[in-house]
Amino acid sequence: MDKPISLDLDYLPHLPQDKAMGIGCIGSGFIMADCHLVAYRNAGFNPVAIASRNRANSQAVADRHGIKKVYDTYQDLLKDPSVAIVDIAVPPQLLLEVVQETVKYAGRIKGILAQKPMGTCFAQAQEIVRLCEEAGITLGVNQNMRYDQSIRACKDLLNKGYLGKPVFASIDMRAIPHWAPWQKELGWATLRTMSIHHLDAFRYLFGDPQRIFASVAEDPRSVSAFDHEDGIALYILEYANGFRASAWDDVWTGPAREGSESDIYIKWRVEGTEGIAMGTIGWPSYPSPTPSTLDFTTTRQPGYWFKPRWKEVWFPDAFVGPMAQLMCAIEENREPEIGGKDNLKTMALVEACYLSYKQHRAISLDELLVG
Repeated sequence: MDKPISLDLDYLPHLPQDKAMGIGCIGSGFIMADCHLVAYRNAGFNPVAIASRNRANSQAVADRHGIKKVYDTYQDLLKDPSVAIVDIAVPPQLLLEVVQETVKYAGRIKGILAQKPMGTCFAQAQEIVRLCEEAGITLGVNQNMRYDQSIRACKDLLNKGYLGKPVFASIDMRAIPHWAPWQKELGWATLRTMSIHHLDAFRYLFGDPQRIFASVAEDPRSVSAFDHEDGIALYILEYANGFRASAWDDVWTGPAREGSESDIYIKWRVEGTEGIAMGTIGWPSYPSPTPSTLDFTTTRQPGYWFKPRWKEVWFPDAFVGPMAQLMCAIEENREPEIGGKDNLKTMALVEACYLSYKQHRAISLDELLVG
């Protein structure tokens, strides 16, 4: 007889033994001020210094979060002997430059946490990985949706076998993001900013697909604000074992800003041979603290929908995870769970989406990884 179903799911990140490693923060925008630093303080981590392009903004963030050292430039921050890990949250077109400077301090600086996307393209991501590997610096990537509580809990369900063999999975996003200035500068809307989360989550849950097919359309609301192609993105991932995954990333969602009622959400669903799991992502309700959810049913205990719940939320609580997994990797002298090498495959999937919609064909992951 099967063991009783346990709702004690492994959804929280594993924390390092040494939380005192000095973190140098590069960037002082929303993602650093409202997510990284809030999560780090709650976890007991040790941000020791901050720098950004705007000294006054850096000072305001430092005052808010109790960071004692504020530097005029990130180059000055890198010279600080108390900095062991560099947390880089800058626009992607600046990331490679910051990494090139950081690796000069290899030995004292043990790790880099790079914001996603890891550069502006796959080639830049490869160069960032190469630089860190040659310098002996452990590279983690802030793919924080892997640490959304519902996604972590779903992974635990899969590991426990409650869902059986995965057959089909989907993510349906109907949400209106806040476009950052650098997105307008680069002409990026959805694929490298929102879809990259979902592609990485699919990889985390199910491994690497063989190929991907993508189709995109302009977001009629945002096209007047900045030129882009990838407003609404639809894509299908094909796996060698027959498993399929698909996502609809819709940042238009209808005229919700133009007078109609809104229907904003992110939902996901996993169907297996022995169960179904479905959930919601609480992010679209930010800044209202709305936990993500998970409901599941399994043939191991028929007739029930199980509904575990938690108090933690994606923004900001899940941001503990990417830093924690980097710190654990440094302690244990191993590759991080979301290391640079692993994230190359996520970057390749994003790049494959661009090739797919431009060439109107499915793109094999090997075309980018081997080519």
